[in-house]
Amino acid sequence: MNHAGLKAGSPFRGCGTALITPFRADQSIDEDAYRKLIRFQIEQGIDFLVPCGTTGETPTLNATEHLRLITIAVEESKSAQAAGRRVPVLGGAGGNNTAHVVELARQLEALGVDGVLSVAPYYNKPTQEGLYQHFAAVAAAVKVPVVLYNVPGRTSSNIEAATTLRLAAIPNIVAVKEASGSLAQMSAILASAPAGFDVLSGDDAITLPLIALGGQGLVSVASNEIPGPMARMVKLARAGDFQAARALHFQYLPLMEVNFIESSPGPVKYALSRMGYCEEIYRLPMVPVSSASRQKIDAAMKAAGL
Repeated sequence: MNHAGLKAGSPFRGCGTALITPFRADQSIDEDAYRKLIRFQIEQGIDFLVPCGTTGETPTLNATEHLRLITIAVEESKSAQAAGRRVPVLGGAGGNNTAHVVELARQLEALGVDGVLSVAPYYNKPTQEGLYQHFAAVAAAVKVPVVLYNVPGRTSSNIEAATTLRLAAIPNIVAVKEASGSLAQMSAILASAPAGFDVLSGDDAITLPLIALGGQGLVSVASNEIPGPMARMVKLARAGDFQAARALHFQYLPLMEVNFIESSPGPVKYALSRMGYCEEIYRLPMVPVSSASRQKIDAAMKAAGL
């Protein structure tokens, strides 16, 4: 490992939950359900919280709602800390207008987040230099840690390994959430990353191979439903107990996979509605999952003991 640009290390290691946003029938945010879900996460031993990511349906949130959801997550995190449990908040601040993302990141920092998760700009399809300059501007705007989010399947732009490594030289860019699906790309980052720069899985199902390569954790969708088992799986893998981690991986793999049978967060929101944590309400263009998908989700939930 290259130890140039030594970092203090990311507070976002282990398993973090990409939280859904519960809505009421009138399309308003269901704050009570949101707090209930966060408390469930904390009680079950999740390592950190990720509000207002893709799973939180952020494209349909207005600015006031976005900041309100972050505020609630920070409040619940502080309550947990007062009770002796430290659960950092990695707040989502992404978009395809750099000036807007910079302002949003500053607002999140002012609200007390422990770090900012920023997705690659979508639709504009920036060059690698454009991606570098975008993230460099976001990092320069705040003092809190910044985690890059690479998800080419949604953004149509891949943050290449060389660009990630270039960004890793910036002191407060501490990690990348990698959802490219390319273990070769993740390997290239891990092989040359400075000490303290973490690679987190953005896909539940490839967490174990990534940790085997040196990854430090996961931002999970399945942990909305099963925070305890997902946190345990990551903890075991990070401790080198891959036999026990594999057992959990295979036990819950059908649930991990069924969560993406349709566009996320459709399936996970349906599952959480069945578990009593929210109503199955979305904002367009997201719609309820099909009846065929419901049957498959129900079967996976039953197999997982939910």
